[in-house]
Amino acid sequence: MAKNKDNKYYLGFVEGVGFSCKAAGLLKAALTDFVPEELEKRMSELHAVEHEADATKHRLTKELVKEFITPIEREDIMALCEKIDDVTDAIDDVLMRIYMNNITVLRDDVVPFTEIIIKCCDTLNSLMIEFPNFKKSESLIKHIIDLNTLEEEGDRMYMRAMRRLHTENASPVEMLVWREVYEFFEKCCDACEHTADVVEHVIMKNT
Repeated sequence: MAKNKDNKYYLGFVEGVGFSCKAAGLLKAALTDFVPEELEKRMSELHAVEHEADATKHRLTKELVKEFITPIEREDIMALCEKIDDVTDAIDDVLMRIYMNNITVLRDDVVPFTEIIIKCCDTLNSLMIEFPNFKKSESLIKHIIDLNTLEEEGDRMYMRAMRRLHTENASPVEMLVWREVYEFFEKCCDACEHTADVVEHVIMKNT
C-alpha cells in the first residue's frame, strides 16, 4: 500500500477517473433520452465536469513541482494526469460534435457506443483504485487486459458503424458528420486504453 505522503497522487488519479465516469454517465443520459433542444444544457453539465477534471490535473501538477521524492517517476505521474484528463476531454468532445454538427436524429448504434465507454471508464476506475498496490497486486493486470478487450470491442463497433454508414445510402453530408462522431466515440475507448498502457509501463519499470 502507498505511504500516506504518496496517497495524494494515487487518490488524485482515482478522482480524475471519477470525473471520466461521471462524464460518461452524462453522455449516455443525454443520448439515451435525446432532445436536441436540450443539447446546450447537457453540454454545459458535461463541460462543468470536464472543468473539475482539469482542476484536479492542475492541482496534482502543482504538487509535483514542489515534490522532491515521488512514489513513481515524475514523468509517469505527469503522463497519467494527462492521459486521465484526455478521457474526460474525449467524452466531452463527443457531445460537442453532435451539437456543432446540428444532429437532430441519432443513429441506432449511438447508445451502445456510450455503454462501451461507460464499461471502459468503470474498468479504468477499478484499475486506478488498485494501482497503489501495483508491486504485489493480483488483479491489476486483469484490469489492464479487460480494458484492452473493451477497446477492441469498441474498435469492432466502430468498424461496423462505419461500414453501415457507407452501405446504407447515407447522404454525403450525413456521412461526413457521422464519420467524425464515430471517430470521437472511438477516441474515448482509445484514451482509456492509453491510460492503462502508462500503468503497465510503470509496472514493468518498478517490479
